[in-house]
Amino acid sequence: MILADKIIDLRKKEGMSQEELAEKLGVSRQSVSKWEMAQSLPDLNRILKMSEIFGVTTDYLLKDNVDVQKNVSADNIPFENVQTEIVPSLTNVSIKEANDFLIANQRHAFLVALGVGLCIASAISTVCSDIFSPKIRDLSVIFMLLIIAVAVGIFIFSKMSIKKFVFLRKDCLDTEYGIDGMVREKKNHYQSKHTLMIVIGTIFCILSLVPVIVFSSILSPNTLTDEIGTALFLLFIAAGVFMIVRTNIINSGFNILLEEKKFTRNRKISVRTKYVKNISTIYWLIVTAMYFGYSFMTGDWGTSRIIWPVTAILFPVIIIIATAICCK
Repeated sequence: MILADKIIDLRKKEGMSQEELAEKLGVSRQSVSKWEMAQSLPDLNRILKMSEIFGVTTDYLLKDNVDVQKNVSADNIPFENVQTEIVPSLTNVSIKEANDFLIANQRHAFLVALGVGLCIASAISTVCSDIFSPKIRDLSVIFMLLIIAVAVGIFIFSKMSIKKFVFLRKDCLDTEYGIDGMVREKKNHYQSKHTLMIVIGTIFCILSLVPVIVFSSILSPNTLTDEIGTALFLLFIAAGVFMIVRTNIINSGFNILLEEKKFTRNRKISVRTKYVKNISTIYWLIVTAMYFGYSFMTGDWGTSRIIWPVTAILFPVIIIIATAICCK
């Protein structure tokens, strides 16, 4: 419920007309009418006065997702019931900053997903090198490294383009009036697409094994069919991961501004959250190095692909063990 609706609701509950409320606030009836039609906003002094008149908190009036709470005079609270609460410092976020971030985050999501997809698909050149000629294996490795270099360049460019919004992830936010409602509406509108992208991406990852089975088992098994099957496997995985990564980053953008899911204030100030993030980064860097190291040394790009599903299954176990040891 936005401020306009709250003013109407509270005024009617008190049995006041617009003229009566205007008189109490020292404004014209037209001003109250404009507030209730969301054509203008009352100033801070009027909001404070309405808080007193209606007996509600200013948080309830100003924030879209706060339930009704009656004001309680501090004089009526026994001293022994008063507790000191440590409130983290808040960073102000304007509606322009919020909109700019959502636009930048969509671009960031596409670039990161593209980079990840290119890294996965880059191995296709080495897998398929023997289809044409074993002599071009060295060239195929160079081509793969060029693709990875492009992907790394995309990662760096994407990170730099979103860098000015890093504070949204780290700081506790005090968003301007109207941002919560706007972001929540956009998030709700995106949820059906988000679910669809997760489903399609997952299906692509599952179906990636189909070409491997078809070309390696059902058709006449030989080097050619094995390599085609492996290339299609990597292509399916790259497409599926692209969809999943992109939609998750876009959806996370809404959660960042709403301070929900992984971006709540409690998690932002939690040492454990920062520790888990560092462990995750190190873990996947090691996994990637193992994958390319083993594949380069053995030349067996088909067998080395098993490392991805295995490490994905082990990842939550590693996180649980690491946090249990170091975050007691």
